[in-house]
Amino acid sequence: MKEIILKKLKEAELQKGVEILYAVESGSRAWGFASPDSDYDIRFIYKHDLDYYLSLWEQTDVIEFMTEDNLDGSGWDLRKAVKLLAKSNAPLLEWLFSPVVYFENEAFIAEMRRLAKDCFSPIACLHHYLGTTKNFMDVCQAEEVKLKSYFYALRTALAGKWIIEHNSFPPVDFMELLPIAPPNIQEKVKELMQIKANQDEKYLHPKEALITNFLMETVKFNQEKAVGLSSGKKMSLELDGVFRRMINN
Repeated sequence: MKEIILKKLKEAELQKGVEILYAVESGSRAWGFASPDSDYDIRFIYKHDLDYYLSLWEQTDVIEFMTEDNLDGSGWDLRKAVKLLAKSNAPLLEWLFSPVVYFENEAFIAEMRRLAKDCFSPIACLHHYLGTTKNFMDVCQAEEVKLKSYFYALRTALAGKWIIEHNSFPPVDFMELLPIAPPNIQEKVKELMQIKANQDEKYLHPKEALITNFLMETVKFNQEKAVGLSSGKKMSLELDGVFRRMINN
């Protein structure tokens, strides 16, 4: 599949007249709990030639594609990505630290990862994960639940808990997050992961009160501990430098 994905990315480069600097898997395949019919969520950062950045006018800064073989692609222009990095944007940080990398400009990604750690804002990322968890709470309390919903809620709840306990950006791989959950939750989650790995996305699972109660407790914990979390360092000059170097290369 990697060869097919790289071919599609090359097509996007040629069609849009851009250079892709970094491409990864996001979503359930990167997080480690994909179903057999899960899409490939391909995320990438690209740059235009210099003239694009010298234009007076607003231009599109996103490239998207969807193929018949479940390749869901979405890329951000370099300028957009660097500006989001300044805000410690959690989805972007997940791209930068994805365990599934399809292509990377090594010098570029090394700088971006270094700056991501320096810019990291615990409060901004916690609010992102807390909001996402809350969005799933209603469906997670239904009598039948898509396992996808459970895992999305669990991942973001644990990511928030990780930020509070470690003051660092959480691992993208769900199995690296799971050890901060109580043993009984870990055991139940591993059981559900086995089921999810063998069911399609439409499968409905009977409500698991153990999981729902844990999610409610963790949301409350994350909300209470959010007060006092720090924001990231302002690194405008450093980020400007990365941007200028990359568009002039």
